[in-house]
Amino acid sequence: MRRSMSIISNATQVQREQMQSPGQPFATETFKTYTRTYEDAASRLSSAESAVRFPDGGEGRTVQKTRVAGQPYLWARLDRKPNKQAEKRFKKYQHAHKSCKGFTWNVPEDFKTVPETWIPAHRVKYHNSHPVPDEHGHIPGWVPVEKDNKQYCWHASVVDHDAAVALVLRPSAEEEDMLEIVTVQLAELMEQTLELIGTNVNGNPYGLGSKKQPVHALVSHGSVRIRKPPAVDFQQLRAWFQESPEGQVEGIVWHCGDGTLLKVHRHHLGLSWPDGETFLGTRPVLVQVDGTVDEYISSKDLFTSFLVLNGRYFSRLQDIQFDAQIQSD
Repeated sequence: MRRSMSIISNATQVQREQMQSPGQPFATETFKTYTRTYEDAASRLSSAESAVRFPDGGEGRTVQKTRVAGQPYLWARLDRKPNKQAEKRFKKYQHAHKSCKGFTWNVPEDFKTVPETWIPAHRVKYHNSHPVPDEHGHIPGWVPVEKDNKQYCWHASVVDHDAAVALVLRPSAEEEDMLEIVTVQLAELMEQTLELIGTNVNGNPYGLGSKKQPVHALVSHGSVRIRKPPAVDFQQLRAWFQESPEGQVEGIVWHCGDGTLLKVHRHHLGLSWPDGETFLGTRPVLVQVDGTVDEYISSKDLFTSFLVLNGRYFSRLQDIQFDAQIQSD
């Protein structure tokens, strides 16, 4: 298995990451969101203040907000990137040396500013107390999802931190072909990475909602299994993505027994995305969002809209609609 993986890695530049996961392939997306506690995250900030500062969406203004220690919270991926001058110098060095090895960064001066709540990702290395950029010149990291931050308004729409729940799309435990949209306790999502999908995300390849009635949800990475994965061969992989109904996904991740994660995207094989209907978007879905409107009083419209649809079945994920007449009843 590992020998076969090295062949694909050489042929398609498969990305490698380290994770603790079982040894089976899954459909995958790029990591975007993350759940951690404020207590855990705050311990990694340069400041040890008990009150953490968050952008309020205004022109440079900030507000003080305190969080209960240990409360699960949703974080969004935000990589710190170099400014134009530093990026130009980095690319010039790469072109001259055919490598980024030996390039020297001045992190405080070379990189764009990030919110004070930004934290570097787990495996980012440090030098002289500063995070070290990766081979692409980026510093992977995370920021907490605040409902008042317009940049992450769609992330905020799928989580209610007061009720400590999130809207999650996942395969049904009872019917293999069925999907379900449910509310999941944030505590159950601790230390997971999830993908935000929906109307206003990455061109909406799954055909969810509309501009007037946007639909979004979180999908845990590794939750959508591939039943009949292709052989680990360049041509067979390419044919599988083009011809198999299961192949209408953005990519595959192989979760190896030693914790290694091997990822191949369609673009590694010279294929476009999306390309027609998607494997996820054409599957039937059952909405199971129960509770009362009062429980989600701090949420925006999405939770209450799904609450109205509780128990409704749709033949395809992309057919979900919030019927205005039903909502008004």
